[in-house]
Amino acid sequence: MPAVPPPTPHPTWKQAWDAALYGADGFFRREAPAAHFRTSVHASPLFARALATMTREAGLDTVVDIGAGRGELLTALRALDPGLDLLGVEVAARPPGLDPAIAWTTALPEAVEGLVVANEWLDNIPCHVVEVAPDGRLVVVHVDPATGQETLGQPLGHSTVAPSLAAWVERWWPLDAREPGTRAEVGSTRDAAWADVVARVTRGIAVAVDYGHTAQHRPPFGSLRSYRRGQEVDVLPDGSRDVTAHVAVDAVADRVGGVVRRQRDVLRELGVSGERPDLGLATRDPAAYVRALAGATEAAELTAEGGLGDFFWVVTVRD
Repeated sequence: MPAVPPPTPHPTWKQAWDAALYGADGFFRREAPAAHFRTSVHASPLFARALATMTREAGLDTVVDIGAGRGELLTALRALDPGLDLLGVEVAARPPGLDPAIAWTTALPEAVEGLVVANEWLDNIPCHVVEVAPDGRLVVVHVDPATGQETLGQPLGHSTVAPSLAAWVERWWPLDAREPGTRAEVGSTRDAAWADVVARVTRGIAVAVDYGHTAQHRPPFGSLRSYRRGQEVDVLPDGSRDVTAHVAVDAVADRVGGVVRRQRDVLRELGVSGERPDLGLATRDPAAYVRALAGATEAAELTAEGGLGDFFWVVTVRD
């Protein structure tokens, strides 16, 4: 009787995640992100206005949007400041109907003098997931893309596992061998991706905006999530839905010499205020009062604690 070959192991989380989002028929090649989740860009044009202000105050005239979706941020910037040079970077083809003044590419530009922004991009950069096994060893987690069923693979330190994984975990997300089931999302791929972007900025500002965590508040069981049509759904790297995980923003900032700030603080400094307008305006100019109230409501959402205001900005200035 012929020998039965061993079953093909499932891919690592990083491999499955990458194929699901960026493979030949991956989620972000087919789908418009705005159809599945709402970001600060979609919440209010005040977000674009703040970025335009940041750009001009720095004496810059170019904005590059990494992970540009279908050009929503760039379209808003074009309406606010037609004098800005705008470039969208996205794995998907140029959206139909996009203003011809907005440039579009599927590859990172070689060099940029301007503001480079990536809003909720790093959370979609696939990374390895590691877990403390029952025997206390730290191992790489594999997943069946069709079912989401996970299996434990090789331990960190094994010859087939990159040594950099263990080094990153030890420095940025140490796990206790006495707590089986605890896990980490190894952010070295995010660090490297953002370092590559920042290195292309010859003069200007690089801003990564995302939900994340720092060393004092790592989620003990990781933060993998999936979203589809505006709803959180079961995590599954099959290409039918988004796959995301919070970003270890302190590690990213350390890699690029960036400063970590909260969105609410940055936006308030850039003039985004959720303060309600004076009621006296309602009598003097009701239409103006309604507009001011709407703007204050949008600003409040962008800066809210427990919401978008908690997002982190990793800001790197390149002179």
